[in-house]
Amino acid sequence: MPFLDQLRRWAAQKPHEPAVVCGRERLTWSELHDAAAALARSGEPTGILRQGNGVDFAVRWAAGVAGERECAVLDPLWPEQLAADVEARLAERWRTVEPGPAELADGDPNSSFLVGLTSGTTSLPKGFSRARDSWRRSFDASIECFALKPEDRVLAPGPLSASLNLYALSECLYAGATFHTLPHFDVGDAHAEITSRGITRLVLVPTMLRVLAERGLTGDIDASGVTAVVCSGQKLDLRTLEAVRRWAPQAAVWEYYGASELSFVAARLHEPGTVGAQVGTGVGRAFPGVRLAILDDAGEPVHAGGVGNICVKSALVSAGYVWGDDGEAFTRLSGWATVRDQGFLDGDILHVLGRRADMINTGGANVYPHEVEAALAILPGVAEVVVAGVPDDVRGQRIVAGIVPSHAGLGQLAVRAGLEGSLPPVKRPLAYLELAELPTTERGKLSRAEFQRWILEGDARARPLP
Repeated sequence: MPFLDQLRRWAAQKPHEPAVVCGRERLTWSELHDAAAALARSGEPTGILRQGNGVDFAVRWAAGVAGERECAVLDPLWPEQLAADVEARLAERWRTVEPGPAELADGDPNSSFLVGLTSGTTSLPKGFSRARDSWRRSFDASIECFALKPEDRVLAPGPLSASLNLYALSECLYAGATFHTLPHFDVGDAHAEITSRGITRLVLVPTMLRVLAERGLTGDIDASGVTAVVCSGQKLDLRTLEAVRRWAPQAAVWEYYGASELSFVAARLHEPGTVGAQVGTGVGRAFPGVRLAILDDAGEPVHAGGVGNICVKSALVSAGYVWGDDGEAFTRLSGWATVRDQGFLDGDILHVLGRRADMINTGGANVYPHEVEAALAILPGVAEVVVAGVPDDVRGQRIVAGIVPSHAGLGQLAVRAGLEGSLPPVKRPLAYLELAELPTTERGKLSRAEFQRWILEGDARARPLP
């Protein structure tokens, strides 16, 4: 794994400084290195890592990828049967491999260190493999792009089983920055971490960022020491960005688009102090070392500005699936890698419309929820929004929007009028629901599937907007 040689370096250079902090637990660089080295040499099986946040997670992760070892990180919240099914697949993959003792050092750059797992709580996740060199190159690119420094103190408050946070931990161990996390996400605990431990950088999904910023403003929590925010997992919205600018005025806000199988694809910087930002469907320019193309299903380029599969060529891409390949996600088109997210290029700016599976076919027209959400999000009175399609006997599907109002009195007439100049009639929702909260996954990401369930089951959290 690319960070192990670096871990040894930092343990020698600053042995008594904190490397990993989780609540009241902490490990210095030398303690982390020595504990992981002892575990790796013990020969204890470390291939499956399924536990919550804590400093021991970092120890087991480092030992799990020592030498030529390969590790899979499972979500501890998965149902037992789902975890057992994944473990059975892993056992089959490793049945001829004897892990044995290992030195805490980086292995062959071309060897696989990680079996990554696509997110899922019911069906068996797909498994894909990653070569050590792909993450080393990713570290070099992201550290330069996001200006991560050894003196930074990075807080990633989400679960370490999520790829965003697992990567942040590994990147910090590579860069020599102190990594902070929380046993469980809690707004008060996150604010206390920021103010009492000199956090300089946040890594999190936009939904977590919003609640930290808005409650931080309400509670007068000082975030002036935060100089950078890196967020991914869903599109950054204008309300969140504006809240962050007021709460952490010194912070450069980075948003990036990527996929577990592709790594970084595109990124965008919102400089501190800038105003009038547009946050629609654009996610920025190609990440350093990444080439972008928009191709159709046959692997041919679409016309300029046309919608198609977002495709990349880079050294950061995974080696592909080791199980679960149904041809509907990660694949290669004419030598370009894609997870079949749909989008278009406006000059050199990539615009992401979402997964093809989220696409709504209404009356013969294809509509992507994100473009409707982007149009709704900028309307006065709209705090949060989610859009999905539900079955319709006449149209095939009808577009339904769920809105969390920013104030009382928001009505359908005002929302419908606000969309007249920004969306053609076929893309406008036919129904509007007032939401008590935004439907999210356990990891804090927006969940259109959960919103669909609320609609179909008549959930009390989604009532008709007046």
